[in-house]
Amino acid sequence: MQYQDILYDAAEGVARITINRPQVMNAFRGQTCEELIHALNRAGWDKAIGVIVLAGAGDKAFCTGGDQSAHDGKYDGRGIIGLPVEELQSLIRDVPKPVIARVPGYAIGGGNVLATLCDLTIASDKAIFGQVGPGMGSVDPGFGTAYLARCVGEKKAREIWYMCRRYTAQQALEMGLCNVVVPHDQLDAEVAKWCEELMAKSPTALAIAKRSFNADSENIRGIGALGFQALALYYNTEESKEGAAAFREKRKPDFRSKVK
Repeated sequence: MQYQDILYDAAEGVARITINRPQVMNAFRGQTCEELIHALNRAGWDKAIGVIVLAGAGDKAFCTGGDQSAHDGKYDGRGIIGLPVEELQSLIRDVPKPVIARVPGYAIGGGNVLATLCDLTIASDKAIFGQVGPGMGSVDPGFGTAYLARCVGEKKAREIWYMCRRYTAQQALEMGLCNVVVPHDQLDAEVAKWCEELMAKSPTALAIAKRSFNADSENIRGIGALGFQALALYYNTEESKEGAAAFREKRKPDFRSKVK
């Protein structure tokens, strides 16, 4: 595959997969998801690779979720909602290697879900975490909600989704949404340090540990499959479309006038 939306680099046992769409804060479209899936498979089953780092280009954002310019009732790719996002999310869990999220700035919406799903999350002190779904006419009805609750607790997870607030890196650390926060100019050095430590560990033991952790929350995959079917129907409503339209028109959405 010739990558258009991502960058792929592998050296010293570490594969770095970078969403290269800084012009839209590294939001993903259908093509981006396909490339991420390809790259994760490429790194995940390469025996020379011991760690995968998932990142976003530039200093402003890790990822801000689905590209709203590619969304009008359905995104621009394949899958239930026009994005193979369930496949992408599952693959982060399924590859037998630790996946580290490198978060320099915004990890918002679907980007926040990706950072949550990574095995480890290393954040700059400039990082911002949060959800936007209900404010945009969307929601993640699988790992993005249920697995988040396992990470930060039910009450906090509901607050994150219902209120759509922004959280600083320190707040994210305190709630368990990331593993460590470092000064912005030390982010790459910290990621490299963690990669080096992981490369010294038994790859088979790490793979077994990862699958053991995943087994406890694997039922969420089935819940998500049902949820995304419902989400596809919701995206076809005027209520959901109002969120994308308001975003493009840079105005406040009026969801309640669209409810029938």
